Amino acid sequence: MDILGTLGVLGDFALTKVLPFIVVLTIVVFFHELGHFAVARWNRVKVDAFAVGFGPELIGRTDKHGTRWKLCAIPLGGYVRFLGDANEASAPDAHALEGMTSEELDGAFQNKSVWRRAAVVAAGPIANFILASVIYTGVFVYQGEVTVPAVVGEVTEGAPAQQAGILPGDLITSVEGQDVADFEDVSRLTMISSDQPLAFTVDRDGKSLDFIVAPLMTERKDQFGNTYKVGLIGISSRRGVENFVHRDLGIGEAFVKSIDAIGLIISRTGYFLRDIFLGKQDADQLRGPLGIGQMTSQVATLGIVSLLSLAAALSVSIGLMNLFPIPMLDGGHLVFYAYEAIRGRAASPRAQEIAYRVGLTCVLMMMIFATSNDIARLFSG
Repeated sequence: MDILGTLGVLGDFALTKVLPFIVVLTIVVFFHELGHFAVARWNRVKVDAFAVGFGPELIGRTDKHGTRWKLCAIPLGGYVRFLGDANEASAPDAHALEGMTSEELDGAFQNKSVWRRAAVVAAGPIANFILASVIYTGVFVYQGEVTVPAVVGEVTEGAPAQQAGILPGDLITSVEGQDVADFEDVSRLTMISSDQPLAFTVDRDGKSLDFIVAPLMTERKDQFGNTYKVGLIGISSRRGVENFVHRDLGIGEAFVKSIDAIGLIISRTGYFLRDIFLGKQDADQLRGPLGIGQMTSQVATLGIVSLLSLAAALSVSIGLMNLFPIPMLDGGHLVFYAYEAIRGRAASPRAQEIAYRVGLTCVLMMMIFATSNDIARLFSG
């Protein structure tokens, strides 16, 4: 291959594989850190640095408040460093307040009340959820809502639904006491309930019938060949365009639907982690940066709306992950602040130092494990 051909291949790889991932991740990280930054400013905390990415600074500027805004070389995260922080993870520095002037003490993060510190820390994940809601609301307003009535079209031979007695033509009206509006509701309630018997109520020729169906954990493949496991009962909706119902959504309805979408991601994440511990899901489905990058490049081929929806889902996931009670993450900080609020004093510097080291180890181990999954997936694919 000649030089021009090589450059063309590299350019195509950068535009189709790398650029979508960097753009999506940068937007999500920026809004996460902007949440921390905005609430810190409202609470008169001096912000030393606002960084998107890690490692060497590529470009940056210092504003009139003394905050260094910078874009760094490794686009896999970001941080806001406050006056008095020991590092980019906002670990407290036991000696940071010594020798500060009264003006500096007034702007030091560690010198603020526990409630103000908690508000600053919680603002990052909250900003992720707000960003996701804004994106989803826009997507739903643009696309409208497409629903499929919860009428059974086909029943797979030998599947849980067929064994329970559900027949084609049955209208599913409720699952586990929850009213069913469309086929998507049925999927939502069964996909996360593998091997757990569920109470189905159906309307068959005007008669209400009850069945007990246990979804079976089944491995499926998406359109890109990625494998995943979901609970299925072996039914499908009626085929044909005439069975699809489309309606436009106003901003209010779209906003409510965006909250439902965020709640669905959070609940599915919880069920997924639960099933990993129960052995129903494989831990090799966890994705690291390479896996997320691959998924982003795949979704980017479907268009801007699909890419925006992925950005919203990724924003929810990052916000949720940061709330895990692991030192180094926002959730770990909130645990320390809860302890301080209850006991009336902060944990000892030594205890916090040990906790942050353990947290760092946990985060690094999770990153290494997820990245090893990504590499194995790339080679096997």
